Amino acid sequence: MTPWVIRLIIANAVMFLLTNLRPALMEFLMLVPAYALIRPWTIITYMFLHAGFGHIFFNMLGLFFFGPRLEKELGGTQFFWLYFVSGIAAALVSFVFTPFTAIVGASGAVYGVMLGFAYFWPRERIYVWGIIPVESRIMVLIMTALSLYGGFGGGGDGIAHFAHLGGFVGGFLYLKLIQRNTRAARFEKKLAPSAPTGADLERWMKIQREGLHEVNRAELDRVMGKIKTSGVGTLTPTERTFLDRFSSE
Repeated sequence: MTPWVIRLIIANAVMFLLTNLRPALMEFLMLVPAYALIRPWTIITYMFLHAGFGHIFFNMLGLFFFGPRLEKELGGTQFFWLYFVSGIAAALVSFVFTPFTAIVGASGAVYGVMLGFAYFWPRERIYVWGIIPVESRIMVLIMTALSLYGGFGGGGDGIAHFAHLGGFVGGFLYLKLIQRNTRAARFEKKLAPSAPTGADLERWMKIQREGLHEVNRAELDRVMGKIKTSGVGTLTPTERTFLDRFSSE
């Protein structure tokens, strides 16, 4: 178990107990997409409500199995946001397809976690009912097909199938955003010059000032003066390039 998985399971369990003790709390916190603008808190709170023991049991079971490994891979903060972005995306998709249907449950958020698991470990085998091995990527495809079938009238079971699809979509988009930001950070790090070392400074100090053109001599005096007053770490890439060019001659 990992920190955010434990917290989320505890939060869901506590809310399940509270709403069973105070049924009016369920009415206040459940999401009806069409009324989300006048009850904005429900876009978050609905994720912590469940219609029965079986509902919360299977949602938390999915979070228990898929969450810890994903949280270790992403880190706590990104796992937290993946969970909530998936849940919010589920609410937004429900607004489009089932605006007047009351929705409760962490299913959309958990579906986002499951999508994240399949994203990083697509060939990992999941044993359905503890017997049938299915690769995680295949399981996501099967669940997507079932949600589409149920959402367009094939289920008739009162399950928010479109919310499940929204969880998949939200999880996928968030993972792509993480991937893009990671690539950008790596690219910037690659472009950024390494910090000057003592060897660099020693090499720059040996530049023969007298042999330089007066323009370059003035620039050398300025840059070396900057090192003396502000430190070698304040040099710009252009100034370092200047020093490297003459120290290598």
